[in-house]
Amino acid sequence: MNTPESINHPLLLFDGVCNLCNGTVNWIIKHDPEGIIHFASLQSDLAERKLKGEGLDNQSLSSVILIKGNQFYTQSEAILQVLGDIKPGGFLFTLLSLIPKPLRDWGYKQVARNRYRIFGKKNTCMVPKPEWRERFPA
Repeated sequence: MNTPESINHPLLLFDGVCNLCNGTVNWIIKHDPEGIIHFASLQSDLAERKLKGEGLDNQSLSSVILIKGNQFYTQSEAILQVLGDIKPGGFLFTLLSLIPKPLRDWGYKQVARNRYRIFGKKNTCMVPKPEWRERFPA
């Protein structure tokens, strides 16, 4: 099993109590059977360590963050990167990449700001299914 510091996969940091975020993670897992994308909740110790090194506070963020190598992607760019990495994401990647980044990020922020009200939230972070454990290194 990978240790958190030796991950060779893109790592998606997501809000572990957000129903929309959890649904998105489930969708990615379903459409990424090769296990390219790995995950950790923003509330995890791993996220705190990774973000602290970049001067970011994991508790005040309202964005998914994708870490690929030494690159950090946020908001719509993180979503585009994920879609570009998984097989069925190609069409969505192409479609969304046609939208200018400022407009994509504006739409992302609107959803992020209202995600709990629209989709709800859990009291605790999701617990991955046993067969998904390797994709959640934290």
